[in-house]
Amino acid sequence: MRVLITGAAGFLGQSLLNDLAVQHLDWTLIAADVRCLSLQGLRPNIEPLQLDISVPSKVRHCMDKWRPDAIVHLAAVINPPREMTEAQLYAIEVGGTKTLIEAACEAGVQQLIVTSSGAAYGYHPDNAEWIDESQPLRSHPRFLHVRHKQAVEQLLADMRKRYPQLKQLVLRPGTILGRRVHNPLIELFGQRKLLGVTGHPSRFVFIWDQDVVNVIRQGLEQGREGIYNLAGDGALSLREIAELLGKPYRAWPAPLLRAGLGLLKPLGLSPYGPEQVDFLRYRPVLDNRRLKEEFGYQPRYSSREAFQAFLDARGMNG
Repeated sequence: MRVLITGAAGFLGQSLLNDLAVQHLDWTLIAADVRCLSLQGLRPNIEPLQLDISVPSKVRHCMDKWRPDAIVHLAAVINPPREMTEAQLYAIEVGGTKTLIEAACEAGVQQLIVTSSGAAYGYHPDNAEWIDESQPLRSHPRFLHVRHKQAVEQLLADMRKRYPQLKQLVLRPGTILGRRVHNPLIELFGQRKLLGVTGHPSRFVFIWDQDVVNVIRQGLEQGREGIYNLAGDGALSLREIAELLGKPYRAWPAPLLRAGLGLLKPLGLSPYGPEQVDFLRYRPVLDNRRLKEEFGYQPRYSSREAFQAFLDARGMNG
């Protein structure tokens, strides 16, 4: 089998490449990324490819040359540079995905696996206590990340109707943790003290990166399709996270916290703006029942165990 992996230079892409290269010596893995992959240490069944998915001609050329049987689409801008505009980010995350899907359908690709996000459910006051895959995806005016994930998922839904022959496996992970992972949420846990919102536990679900890799590999091996939340069992409140970190936790009334962040961020005294209030009080908490019962995968780590493993790997125990 020939598998094209976008975002192959990212932490999840590298983990997946290493896993598949060892588990399936007879597969050809086309490791695509906008960055150049280092040739050092690459296994013989990995073909590095510099690819900007926002350029249609380059994507079509890639399809014509490699004719992949399956695509794993991991490419995303996790930490966009300050100089990147919203239009540029949209062109990469949404426009690039559209280009990739259309080229895949034209080339007769059989399966597409996409890592979306649990954030696609949005941060809303009427979110269910536990959100399963039947819940609607709702955008949020203050969160660009949420708007882009929702746009990508709408694109995927449209393509399922237009190209039913392309199997889609859509994964909506909670916060992915691992030994080498870095994302904006890690910066939140790195603060000297953790701020919450009075009356809201701010529950987080975590999934270990190897669990994500295992689900993708199983999806490829079995030619699976469908939509699944990715999360370990259970959830951790922000207070519990602070205790594990050995850091103080302070809960503020929502109006006061919003006003304070509105003053501090423009002065460069806080990385977070008023939108952080909704991020904390209306978090989507992912139900993983369908992953376990229908897909047939039991995450190795619960949310608590994944967070503890992350702390152990980083030497961050409180």
